[in-house]
Amino acid sequence: MAESKVRQGHPWIFSDSIRSQNRAGEPGELAVAFDHKDQFLAIGLYDPESPIRIRVLHAGKPQALDAAWWEEHLRKALAVRAGVADGETNGLRWINGENDGWPGLVVDQYAGTLVLKIYSSAWFAQLERVAGLLDARLKPERIVLRLSRNIMASPANRTGLKDGSVLSGKPLDGPVIFRESGLRFLADVARGQKTGFFLDQRDNRRRVERLASGRSVLNLFSFTGGFSLYAARGGAKSVTSVDISSHALAELNKNWELNRELPGVRACRHEEVRADVFEWLAQAKEKYDMIVIDPPSLAKREPERQGAIRAYEKLALSGLARLQSGGILVCASCSAHVSTDEFVGAIRRAVLASGGKARELEITGHAPDHPATVEVLRYLKAVYLEAISR
Repeated sequence: MAESKVRQGHPWIFSDSIRSQNRAGEPGELAVAFDHKDQFLAIGLYDPESPIRIRVLHAGKPQALDAAWWEEHLRKALAVRAGVADGETNGLRWINGENDGWPGLVVDQYAGTLVLKIYSSAWFAQLERVAGLLDARLKPERIVLRLSRNIMASPANRTGLKDGSVLSGKPLDGPVIFRESGLRFLADVARGQKTGFFLDQRDNRRRVERLASGRSVLNLFSFTGGFSLYAARGGAKSVTSVDISSHALAELNKNWELNRELPGVRACRHEEVRADVFEWLAQAKEKYDMIVIDPPSLAKREPERQGAIRAYEKLALSGLARLQSGGILVCASCSAHVSTDEFVGAIRRAVLASGGKARELEITGHAPDHPATVEVLRYLKAVYLEAISR
């Protein structure tokens, strides 16, 4: 492949080696990429701390990235989410990184709070611009900055801002309460995982609610209880939530109390179990009418991929063994290094190993506010199975 070149002002920078005739450029500066014939390829933010040297904002024909361009760029991302936020839901994702043309940047909303999380040091130089755009368009009460671990100590951060800093608006006085499908949840936007909650599973939680009526439900890797509360409101007669984190279970209890006035939640018997899910499943005897298995990422790096595939198969097989005839098993994965085909293959092998005691109902992917525009970014998938007698 011919070498592409990147030009920042006068000096040349070569994108494979990042060597410069004069200077390497500052993180966050606009960098223009040209092909071997000096034809324009793209323009983006220069990121010398990452193997991805340019975070591409625009490709195709030459384009000036002026104030009007930035406003239009944000407008396009917001338009994708039309209809997601309503009177029942004020927790959603407005910008989903590369998928929306904002590489290395995510923006989530929790009620009146916006959380801006950056995964590239190139964005430090653009924080004032981005916060200003968000303030003008979405008018939040506050904007909170979250930093990925890889850039927390970045020398490009000359702002003095830390993970959990408030960029604009009112100071934080604790977790934020937001609504999702009419349910109320806490989001620790300053210190919680990701941006404070796992908004990407909203559609699967809604599916579980529709299927839960009259069932005994087991929620494995329950975290702070999203699937548990949806199942309860949907008419589950009982919910058992299992997670290894005492902090997560404490947050689950708080979320349960926030929704206690709802008839389904009030009527549902809820038991929480603090345990390693793999160990707990190996010893479990009781059977359930619905089981949700939604573990954290089991393959954070490529070398972990094969082990994760085996773990998904093991979890599905154990879940099928604990499922009543006619019961529903939901197996989900958020591991980007495991493709949809690999994940679905693992679940299907588990069904075969169980003696074919289940049929496939549905395979789901990303929610509308978490679009995945290229295959490598399709991290979220779930398989719904129904147990049958053989």
